[in-house]
Amino acid sequence: MKALILAGGKGTRLWPLSRKFKPKQFQKLVSEKTMIQETFDRILPLIDINDIYVATNKQYTDEVKKELPNLFQKNIISEPVSRERIASLLLFFSRLKPEDFSEPVIFLPSDHLIKDVEKFKKAVLTAEQFIKENPEQLLLLGEKPNFPDTGLGYIKMGEPLAEYKNGKIHKVPFFKEKPNLERATAFVNDKTFLWNVGIFIFTPALIEKLIKRFVPASYERYENIKKAAGQADFKEILEKEYSEMENASFDYSIVEKYENNAVLPISMGWSDIGSWSVLKDCLSEPDKNLVKGNYIEVGSQNVMAYGPADKLITSVGVKDLIIVVTDDIVMVCHKDDSQRIKELVKKLEKNQEMKFL
Repeated sequence: MKALILAGGKGTRLWPLSRKFKPKQFQKLVSEKTMIQETFDRILPLIDINDIYVATNKQYTDEVKKELPNLFQKNIISEPVSRERIASLLLFFSRLKPEDFSEPVIFLPSDHLIKDVEKFKKAVLTAEQFIKENPEQLLLLGEKPNFPDTGLGYIKMGEPLAEYKNGKIHKVPFFKEKPNLERATAFVNDKTFLWNVGIFIFTPALIEKLIKRFVPASYERYENIKKAAGQADFKEILEKEYSEMENASFDYSIVEKYENNAVLPISMGWSDIGSWSVLKDCLSEPDKNLVKGNYIEVGSQNVMAYGPADKLITSVGVKDLIIVVTDDIVMVCHKDDSQRIKELVKKLEKNQEMKFL
């Protein structure tokens, strides 16, 4: 089995720590390791290092080398421009040998939290076995939802397809990416729905066929890239063809449309850490303060204080706040508004405050 780790995102909802020059996958959010190091270390015992690839924007290539010094340089896939997951997959496929297309691949983000690593490892091994036996299936990992998050996909569990030592795999009769709040609430109350954790296991042969079917324009660009391999002008052709690929989402363009999806339910303490409030909820008890750095408070409750050790953060009589301090920025918001940090980033872009992005 091979692994493709996605590490090209910008993570704007975790601004001001996550910045354009060093987004959240390169930050130490949950431990003394960066998020990409956590992800790499989780899969390394399962997959030979020769078979682990990282797809990232070309501006982060050096950062990936720094964070993962043992990863072979040839396994770092530098995207000429920022695109969605389908383009990243196609660029990865262009590197594979013909015999690789029938072997399972795990496709996963670089910046998610997984608390129970052993459950994750067992799930991956189960998923690998299932895909080897069922190469026409696209397998998703699903986590039991505990609140109606409108930023995630929801997977409905149908009839069982297979049973293994580490769990049952179910047919997926329905998948919905990022529903509105009303539908997300209904999904959470319906015990047959799971969160899509953004981790997929499949054969490249299947996904290549589905992209050709559902995103044909990008597939044509991919074929042009493959034909140009080894030519003197390959770099120019790669940049031209890749930049003209559709900015197509894997979830919307493939998963929602494909009729043979399967899901393996797993409770592994997963979170996409999509905002500061989500990070706080993952790392602390309700209504307790969460501190990373130097913080002194008087009568403050349910505060997240995040900053370097050489800067003192203080608060008096406040509640439900997120306080983040970096070398050049102080950001304060109510925990219920932490998703709106994205709006703040857009405002900075509009005002051309580029040094703060």
